Amino acid sequence: MTTSLPTALTIAGSDSGGAAGLQADLRTFLTCGVHGLVAVTAVTVQNTLGVHDRADMPPHIVAGQIEAVAADMGVGAAKTGMLASAEIIHAVAAACDKAGIGRDEQIPFVVDPVAASMHGHPLFDEAGLHALRDELLPRATVLTPNLDEVRLLTGMTVTDREGMHTAAVVLHRMGPRYVLVKSGHLQADPECVDLLFDGSTFVELPGKRYSTPHTHGAGDTMASALTAGLAKGMSVVEAARYGKWFVSHAVEHAYPMGAKVGPVSAFWRLAPEER
Repeated sequence: MTTSLPTALTIAGSDSGGAAGLQADLRTFLTCGVHGLVAVTAVTVQNTLGVHDRADMPPHIVAGQIEAVAADMGVGAAKTGMLASAEIIHAVAAACDKAGIGRDEQIPFVVDPVAASMHGHPLFDEAGLHALRDELLPRATVLTPNLDEVRLLTGMTVTDREGMHTAAVVLHRMGPRYVLVKSGHLQADPECVDLLFDGSTFVELPGKRYSTPHTHGAGDTMASALTAGLAKGMSVVEAARYGKWFVSHAVEHAYPMGAKVGPVSAFWRLAPEER
């Protein structure tokens, strides 16, 4: 190849089980045809049974990673995952401003507000939650919460599609340009219809609800596919549809791994091996 590929940056924690976090982001970027860049925020000790320990990166190292790749390799779009602490969030906000990443900047910024693991372990404290609300939501091109994250950010418990509409309006007032409320946790709904809102227009993103317990990394995968779409020049609405398309197939092809919840799959995007 004689031309560079589009680039996307994930600012996220490492999952030793390989199902979620920056590992999910990088394999999604790869299978979407985008070169993945990384700013590691934390290293977790986890498997399908839960998160057992973690070590957070020094905030200046997180910021330095963002600044280094932005200055040399260029960033087509960026996303966040686990940010671990208020101090890291402060550093990420400042580094993104310096690199021109954000809702009012040239580089789109997807904020996936990962506040707890899928096993329910909190991933940062109250100070971190306040920093997320106050510093990152107003910088977000797209905010991509699941329903548990909606509750943490707004105090609202969403139980139906009407509640998703209300939550999207409340979240949009916190500053992001677009809000994408993910409906995977709305188990009573026979479909999986996510909702995109830009402050005036709602766009529904319908999808089949698959009967599988193996959904680890689904939220990361959708947000990273959306980010890849933005890096490739799609509009936000096009990128959201692209993310929904990608994650729907990933859940359809999810596989068991370990003792409990297995990962969603990116393997469906790979060509079969010749034999």
